[in-house]
Amino acid sequence: MSGPPSLLTVLLLLLIGVLVARLSAGRLRNWAVPAIVLELLVGFLLGNTVLPFARVAPLSGLTELGVLTLFFQVGLEVRGDLLTSRRRAILRTVAISFLAPLLAFWPLRLGFGLDTPATLLCLAVLSATGTGVTLRVLAQRQALQTPSGRMLVGVSVLDDLPAIALLSLSVAVGGRVAGSSPFAGLAALPLGVLLALLSYGAVELWRRRRPERPRDPLSILLLLIASAWVGEMCGLTSLLGALWGGVLLARLEPAGPEVRSVLAVLSEVFLPLYFLSVGMRVQAASLLRPEAWSLALALLALAVVSKLACGLGVSRRDRAAGIDRWIVVFGLMPRGLPGLVFATTALSTGVIRSTQFSALVLMVACTTVMGLLLLERRLHRLEGDQPALAPPPT
Repeated sequence: MSGPPSLLTVLLLLLIGVLVARLSAGRLRNWAVPAIVLELLVGFLLGNTVLPFARVAPLSGLTELGVLTLFFQVGLEVRGDLLTSRRRAILRTVAISFLAPLLAFWPLRLGFGLDTPATLLCLAVLSATGTGVTLRVLAQRQALQTPSGRMLVGVSVLDDLPAIALLSLSVAVGGRVAGSSPFAGLAALPLGVLLALLSYGAVELWRRRRPERPRDPLSILLLLIASAWVGEMCGLTSLLGALWGGVLLARLEPAGPEVRSVLAVLSEVFLPLYFLSVGMRVQAASLLRPEAWSLALALLALAVVSKLACGLGVSRRDRAAGIDRWIVVFGLMPRGLPGLVFATTALSTGVIRSTQFSALVLMVACTTVMGLLLLERRLHRLEGDQPALAPPPT
């Protein structure tokens, strides 16, 4: 091929990569290997052979649309009724999940020579939880409405909120590292908070005085993109903006079938392309550096230990109510999509280098496979245990 491939050629190669990953995922389902890991692998092979990431970079805005959609959906689920059941246990577990990785700040900073923004980014990835892949396993096992499943849903949704705050702080501080004007990101944070409060007030006023609700695809997409854009312009990251847009829409009206079908289509089309693009960013040369593997192993150990500590959030009273501690722990272990999004955002803004990015992707892939495999085995073992897996009597 004499010149760069055309747009249609790039799209065709990406879609073929998604198809290969999905077909492979079906064959490896018994090993609990999710499609996300295989899409990363296929993307890595494409990016280091026939389709370098530079050729896909112009399409990055489209591939990120799937990620923004998923965080918008998380915002839709941030409701008061998440805490109606086992409130103390959920908040206790979320606090442990967030605070435990913070203990690794100085060991990571001093042991691997990381600056403050890169260290904060690593802590954000360690604090995150791959909500989507975990809840999919629970739904397939019909364990989503059990006491353990409901607690895991509450913890998983709320768990990403402080992690996103760490990511926003990392990007805001790291603007100086990436060459931005000093304090530009931090100065914009109060403006973002002010706009969030004003938008919440505007939604409350709309809800009380007007009966119209945004249900058509164009209105939903406009709210999603506008919220993400405001979050990005204010230094709070487009992810936090998209999540807040979901919160606003949920405040107007609980998401119905029309809204969910629109968001499902966007996620199904664009998320696999995003995972491929993340794999394409991993440079083969970076995996030949010992520091990438040493950092990946250290992050993997911290990732496992920090989620094991979350078991302390499940008290004896919670276990007596039918909550299985190990289902919660194993369900929180995969970093999944949030971990990849955080790492990619940090790489794009210059907060981390390619070696650190490769280490984070390795850790995310390993924890996702490990957590899902352990969760599958635990659920299989407890299939006949009615107190742990059966929904409580009504």
